[in-house]
Amino acid sequence: MLNIYTGALKVPHILKEWYKEENSSNYGAYISFVGTVRSEDGIDGLSFDLYEPILYSWFHDWEEKAIKLGAKIKMAHSLGDVMLHESSYIAAVFSPKRRVALELIDEFVEDFKANAPIWKYDLKDNKRIYAKDRSTAISGSGLLAKG
Repeated sequence: MLNIYTGALKVPHILKEWYKEENSSNYGAYISFVGTVRSEDGIDGLSFDLYEPILYSWFHDWEEKAIKLGAKIKMAHSLGDVMLHESSYIAAVFSPKRRVALELIDEFVEDFKANAPIWKYDLKDNKRIYAKDRSTAISGSGLLAKG
């Protein structure tokens, strides 16, 4: 399950809903990762653009990988502005065994950072500035690839 929300994520609500959805599914492990906008370089927050068709395809591949391991993966991400100390990203893995969940969440979060079609902008002095120095090129992205 992949959900996209406008603005900051309501972390307690989302995690509670995911837990309620899966608490009787006989998973022995539920591991979540919450990404929070931190203060750096004088920013007021971050803003996000994403390309949904590729994002949903990328996420579907991860769902298939999780299913093969007997696990389930969920993700929520923000679209638009997220201010300091608010959250823009949540991922969770539900698995019968903790080792599977621990390894899968690590691989998923790292791959997300490297390959998900999401573009980050700094919010600074009422301006939206592309965060090129903290962005990762997506393989095969043409004009968006590192040059």
